[in-house]
Amino acid sequence: MTTDPSRTALADGIAPPDHAKQFAPDLAPDTVLWSELFPGGGHWSYRLKRGTTLRFIDREGGANVSILLYRADERLERLNVPDTLKGQHTAHLAHGNILVSDMGNVMASIAADTVGWHDALCGVSDADSLRARYGEKRYQEHRNAMHRNGKDSLLIEIGKWGLGLRDLVPNVNLFSKVAVDGDGRFVFVGGNSKQNDFVELRFEMDVLIAVSTAPHPLDPSPVYAPKKVGVVAWRSGTAGPDDACRISCPENRRAFYNTELIYR
Repeated sequence: MTTDPSRTALADGIAPPDHAKQFAPDLAPDTVLWSELFPGGGHWSYRLKRGTTLRFIDREGGANVSILLYRADERLERLNVPDTLKGQHTAHLAHGNILVSDMGNVMASIAADTVGWHDALCGVSDADSLRARYGEKRYQEHRNAMHRNGKDSLLIEIGKWGLGLRDLVPNVNLFSKVAVDGDGRFVFVGGNSKQNDFVELRFEMDVLIAVSTAPHPLDPSPVYAPKKVGVVAWRSGTAGPDDACRISCPENRRAFYNTELIYR
């Protein structure tokens, strides 16, 4: 993982760079918690409190952000992609959708979105698929220019929190679009996300999030060139009574009710 100095104060007193001014100038400065610029192929994890929003910004166009979610204080509860899709009668995610746990609780809601389609079907790339497509570039020879895949990146991050291979559940791929052709095959749709498109995840419970910016497993690009992603965390509060994510369907209303019982 590459850590940006904006996450920590510098010992010599020099002010760290504030990416939020570039990524999210519309946010009130006193609500911003931190901001980062992730390199393509990077990985990261963090514990986030209920009422925090993460804005992910595609800095170059064509980014992919694979995410996993776990309940912060009880990590046996985690993102359930099949229930997320089934309960909302959809095969992809966008503004107004929620990410549901295997206990029927709302882990996060998509509070804003300029993209309109985020893949929840295709999982992550692994070492074999990257090697077959791009050849092998190991850390031993190439250091930070090595090829990183989504599976190993997420395993590294959840391993920092005491989780392992058995905890690697199906994930969501922000910014990526995969459609189904007439023969029932997945087809990667290029150009789905443009430069500076963004999506906001508002966390409705205390959550551990793991992130990888490795390429999507179906990305047909012949060159390994994962894109940079900006991230801003800010205090947003949780979904209000008339929030689009809450009222979009009866299943979402019940999920919010179940979640709010935890925090009463």
